[in-house]
Amino acid sequence: MIAIVGRPNIGKSTLFNKLARRSIAVVEDEPGVTRDRHYADCWALGKEFTLIDTGGFDPFDEDPRSAGIAGQVKLALEECDGVIFMLDGSAPLTPADHEAAKLLRETDKPVIYVANKSDSERAAHHALEHYALGMDELIPISALHGRGLGKLEDRIAEILPDEMPSEEDELDESIPRVAIIGRPNAGKSSMINRLLGEDRQLVDDRPGTTVDSVDTLLERGDKRYVLIDTAGIRRQRNVRKAGGVEALGVYQAIRALDRADVAVLMIDAYEGAAEQDAKIAGLAVERGTALVIALNKSDLMSAEQRKKAIDHARDVLSFCPWAPLITTSALEGRGTNQLLSRIDDAVAEHRKRISTAELNRFFAEVIERRPPPTFKNKPVRIYYVTQARTRPPTFIVMANDSKLIHFSYARYIVNQLRQRFGFQGTPLRVIYRSKSTRARARR
Repeated sequence: MIAIVGRPNIGKSTLFNKLARRSIAVVEDEPGVTRDRHYADCWALGKEFTLIDTGGFDPFDEDPRSAGIAGQVKLALEECDGVIFMLDGSAPLTPADHEAAKLLRETDKPVIYVANKSDSERAAHHALEHYALGMDELIPISALHGRGLGKLEDRIAEILPDEMPSEEDELDESIPRVAIIGRPNAGKSSMINRLLGEDRQLVDDRPGTTVDSVDTLLERGDKRYVLIDTAGIRRQRNVRKAGGVEALGVYQAIRALDRADVAVLMIDAYEGAAEQDAKIAGLAVERGTALVIALNKSDLMSAEQRKKAIDHARDVLSFCPWAPLITTSALEGRGTNQLLSRIDDAVAEHRKRISTAELNRFFAEVIERRPPPTFKNKPVRIYYVTQARTRPPTFIVMANDSKLIHFSYARYIVNQLRQRFGFQGTPLRVIYRSKSTRARARR
């Protein structure tokens, strides 16, 4: 994880968007636009990392909002594995630059120093002054025009490990990791305590009790699970009001999804599913995590109310109809066996692999039944399909031109895959690739 740090209005969000290769952070020529951290999955020379955009760091600004941003920057530094420290190449150093450099020296994280807006004579004039901060190398860049970003990505790749750290030595990979996620006070810690049969996690009616993501080994019969309790994920504006501690909890909850096989989305059935629950579920789907939905506190409701809560949740979470939905009561222990059964099913589907021969027989039937439509009078030909990976199941479809595949046909293919092979409880990835003209000519 790499964090971009620097004072306000020097182009951090512009650099973030350039490295992410898409517009995510809001960019305005006005200091203080970025207040929360933004995250994006990026690549540098084939190495994957998570990039963090932070608000402008200026500890001398008396605006209370700036104090909150400074706290967010410090939290990002606690979590990241490396830092891009951005300076303004067109201006002299400021007290805020010196203070930020001091903060970075106190960490043991590798730091890449860059001078943005380095496309003028003024930048060359200020370069020697910037070296007064004590760095060995200062990379001149222009985030706006993309200059110098190749060298910056080289440096990022150098500080990233050659291979992702393996957890096999710490824990058998066959043991499923289950992240318990949801809004605050939905009963996440209570459910873990119920499954464990003891009060292992702190339980309180007040939201925000859990801050760290905590791993606990659960043994039930001949099966084992790693349960990851996470902080409640609030809406961003509520996180700003709550302060830095809860913001750190939110970030750790996001990290928990990246190492989980399946996420259990806990929803307070009495309050009902809300837009924030959909965003949390979307985050799990985006990270490729299997998903089980649990409507908790159902003991407080009548049968009719439970039915309405289920129908409402299905409506709010309509984008993931494949995710199993059950009602539970952590307080009374209802639905816990069913929950573990659904987790087992979701993990199995998440790890399912279909042979290439079976996939191609299936695709031949699908194409014969409904051939892909032509696009701008160009025929679409699908040559073969193979499963590239599991966790989540990911398929590669080779076509004459991937750009000719209409989104509606791509959606049809996913639906047909689910209808034939199941995959209940897990997101699917179907990637279309073009077969090169040169390769076809050789055949």
